[in-house]
Amino acid sequence: MRIKTIFLALALTATAGAASAEKLCGWIENPTPGNWWLTDRDGSWILAAQGAAEAEGMDLIGDISAGDYVATNGNYGYGCACVDAEVDVSESRIVSISSFKQLPLKTCKRDKALKAPSE
Repeated sequence: MRIKTIFLALALTATAGAASAEKLCGWIENPTPGNWWLTDRDGSWILAAQGAAEAEGMDLIGDISAGDYVATNGNYGYGCACVDAEVDVSESRIVSISSFKQLPLKTCKRDKALKAPSE
């Protein structure tokens, strides 16, 4: 009986708040310093929030203004991108990024399932 209880506790611990690997594609937004999210067809995923933890691998994003990009607030704005990431679905948060690829804006504009970013 004790072994079953321990096994069940380990199984529940492993699944609670577990991150899963995902490929997310959509609008990558950086509207203000320290705030980043990606909005795909399923909703918004937080990469970083000013004063809070940020996803591991944020350095892979680089300067999105060097690619196809829309400035909305001085040096801040949005682009279109895909990330391979570990996500925490319950928190709608990207925990870590393993790859980042910026795409042409037209790629996201063509996807009718994506809501356009605020300008």
